[in-house]
Amino acid sequence: MNAAPDTPSFTLLCVDDEANILSSLRRLFRPHGYTVLIASGGAEGLEILDREKVDLIISDMRMPGMDGATFLTEARKRHPDVVRLLLTGYADMESTIAAINAGQIARYISKPWNDQEVVLTVREALERKALEREKNRLEALTRAQNAELKTLNASLEQKVEARTAELRGAHEKLKQHFLTSIRVFSNLIELREGAISGHSRRVADLARKIALRLHFSAADAQDVMLAGLLHDVGKIGLPDELLAKPVSHMTGDELGLLRKHPVTGQAALMGLENLRKAGTYIRSHHERWDGQGYPDRLSGLTIPYGARILAVANEYDGLQIGTLSPRKLKAEEALTFIQHNRGKRYCPQVVDALVDILGATEVISASTSELNPAALRPGMVLARDLLTRDGVMLLAADFVLDESLIRQLRELEASEGVRLSIAIKPPEKMPG
Repeated sequence: MNAAPDTPSFTLLCVDDEANILSSLRRLFRPHGYTVLIASGGAEGLEILDREKVDLIISDMRMPGMDGATFLTEARKRHPDVVRLLLTGYADMESTIAAINAGQIARYISKPWNDQEVVLTVREALERKALEREKNRLEALTRAQNAELKTLNASLEQKVEARTAELRGAHEKLKQHFLTSIRVFSNLIELREGAISGHSRRVADLARKIALRLHFSAADAQDVMLAGLLHDVGKIGLPDELLAKPVSHMTGDELGLLRKHPVTGQAALMGLENLRKAGTYIRSHHERWDGQGYPDRLSGLTIPYGARILAVANEYDGLQIGTLSPRKLKAEEALTFIQHNRGKRYCPQVVDALVDILGATEVISASTSELNPAALRPGMVLARDLLTRDGVMLLAADFVLDESLIRQLRELEASEGVRLSIAIKPPEKMPG
């Protein structure tokens, strides 16, 4: 048998008490590349098995002291992987059957034997053993590779989870920075508006609440909020005296100039992909449900939903700060005006949502605490934007306070010589 280059040669153990038979077997197998070991009896054969790596045993049946059946049975107990063949005569059939049952031999070879048949029998037995050995090697390799793959998968999953968490944190930080930048930009716009400063922040907050009440997704509600913060961005280039004048007192030319600001506002945001939807709402936030608005005279459901929300939030606040009429209306008067124009100027569903929200706001306001900086504790949440006396926003609503911010607020109160009153949300109750 020609072994493969990487396959070790096989070792045979021949056991017989007759020296001439052992010599014959050695001469028969050596030309085929096998290593042949010999033993003159069962006891000697077991000693060789315990110290040598043997692949196949050929044992005679009749031997003094320990017969072949006993020897092969003991060999199977000690080395079950070794192939076992039995040399026996025709008169030993009863003993041969016992050896087959007890020793679980692979084949028996009758004496006198045919050399070619013996060589072929051994070759076939060893080929089966080689296949079994290769199967075991591949199974062991597969188990090892599966274990390694499992470890790699676990490690990869951990790395993916860690990276995902890292990206999620980075995304959230970018999102917060983006929103903060928009708030700061909105704040800079409002510095020109003096007495009505804070209008855009109030509109944005109310518009977001209305959007959520109307079951907008968080992302869509955020677009509405961004539109609220920036809805007056198109007024940046307007004269100060025009901004200070109520709409009801404007001339035709002044109204014509004012009514360009929604289109100008949308154009200003067109290059920013994250603000394109907000830009659409800004363009249409002066459209009316009855089609008498501007700039495109849209009506009803053709007005973008976010713009319909923005229109109600903007005019509800505008009525109270005096930008739409000579007299500043009280909150309840502004709400009455909005309700009276339900289905005329304003989308009915949006008006109904506003009424629901204002009713809920009264309950929330009743439970909101007004605290000075000395009473603040880390983890408290702002109920509304914190503004300076000049209307400049220091912190946005829903901001979670920490020790550093509390210390800065206390220092600000001491340095400015003013008493700050900070609205804090009531702590959330745990269920159960």
